[in-house]
Amino acid sequence: MKCKTAVLFMWVTCLGVSTRAQESVPLHLVRTITMGAGVEGKFDHMALDVKGDRLFLTAPQHHTIEVFDLKAGKWMRSVTGLGKPAGIVYVAQTNQVLFSDGEPGSCKILDGSTYQIVRTVKHAADADSVSFDDSASILYVVNGGKDIGEKFSRVSAIDVKAARDLADIRIDGERLEAMAMEKSGSRLFVNVTALNKVDVIDRESRKVVAAWDVSDAQENVSIALDEADHRLFVATRKPGMLVVLDTQSGKPVAHVPAVEGVDDLSYDAQHKRIYMSGGEGFLNVYQQEDANTYQAIAKIPTGSGARTSKFVPEQNRLYVAIPAVKGGKPAEVQVYEVNP
Repeated sequence: MKCKTAVLFMWVTCLGVSTRAQESVPLHLVRTITMGAGVEGKFDHMALDVKGDRLFLTAPQHHTIEVFDLKAGKWMRSVTGLGKPAGIVYVAQTNQVLFSDGEPGSCKILDGSTYQIVRTVKHAADADSVSFDDSASILYVVNGGKDIGEKFSRVSAIDVKAARDLADIRIDGERLEAMAMEKSGSRLFVNVTALNKVDVIDRESRKVVAAWDVSDAQENVSIALDEADHRLFVATRKPGMLVVLDTQSGKPVAHVPAVEGVDDLSYDAQHKRIYMSGGEGFLNVYQQEDANTYQAIAKIPTGSGARTSKFVPEQNRLYVAIPAVKGGKPAEVQVYEVNP
């Protein structure tokens, strides 16, 4: 009897330790959504229809946008016939999906009910990252650069309602990556990867008003903004690093090691955390102790090539896309819930 009691005590104790350990992890996996066997290649960006519980994922090498029913936890459909879809935004007010298409170079508007392209605005090839100013209904699209033999790039301002190009803002440097936008001000921050800088665009004048160096690392690819604390988070690949810039001075205030092959970065303002996904198959999670202090608190395994991710504050969830393994596992989306 004493032996059975001891075993039971040990089992309950281990269960308690396991439960507490799980609760201490900043993210826990709640669901995995498997895609069709034919969905291959890398993924680029995601957008969420929060009210409709849908996720949109661009698959440039598969020439599609993949659509998921999050409530049912199922893949829904592929939007086919596209070139190289990249940046993507869902607009709830109009039930439209705005996305860039790198071939031949355009911004397209997809009807969220019919999944048909309803408008197209042409611009330079290699259209990639996007950022949407919902108050003005203007979509900013990165395009041009080295793929069309130019030593500079563009950030195009698209009037979504009129479906026309308002301006092409010239940026020195043949490669641009992600953007982050102020809501309380008029600044748009752009990763100028070719020059290892962040350019600051004033959205009212549509001009570059500042250029900040990203020091101690190269290949700055992803970006996120903590507007309340005046901090800009920049992810680099050479080496993998989180670089934190002061948006009032443009000066770096912190450098923290990160996963290799990083592609996406999100800021969780409620929990004061940064989530960074990398191609080597891990998520880095950082805790923001204060505006200048950041601690790496977790390195969570995901899957090979899992660079694409998106945090959705309304759901308290982080989504990670994992490409298919040739001759093995199909592509999938992992759904993580944030622990307090």
